[in-house]
Amino acid sequence: MDVAGLDRFIVLAKRQTYVGDGVKAAPSRSGAHDLTFTEGEWSYRDSYFGGTDFLGQETVWLRDEPVWAMNYYGYILRPELINAGRAGATIKAALSAMYAEGRFLGGFEWSGPHGVYRDSSTGDAAHFHGREVIEVGGVEAYALDYFGGLVKP
Repeated sequence: MDVAGLDRFIVLAKRQTYVGDGVKAAPSRSGAHDLTFTEGEWSYRDSYFGGTDFLGQETVWLRDEPVWAMNYYGYILRPELINAGRAGATIKAALSAMYAEGRFLGGFEWSGPHGVYRDSSTGDAAHFHGREVIEVGGVEAYALDYFGGLVKP
């Protein structure tokens, strides 16, 4: 597996879907929200449930074979400090800045009008786990836990 090529594709797919307000795909499961992206022999699907609190999975296929996946769960901890709209705007702006650096893992911090976004993770595209948070006035108001890596037969 070309992990560097996979990493490049993951960043591109993430930029083109959720962060880039990509076109929604038909839901893969009842009640799901799905976003897809394809480039050459690579394809990507982000499928999630919920809104304010949400759970999802991103999957990458190479030549129609699943090669990578990531699961995540995000939730509002302090609704009196941040709502889903402000959290979403903060996440999209912060992730857009991180993806502009050509990566989706590693420490990252971004400050915006609705709070401070922080992401921390260990590992690389082959095997990783991490957490993103938004702090408002120094208080953690939103969090998302994620993990994933290569899928092998």
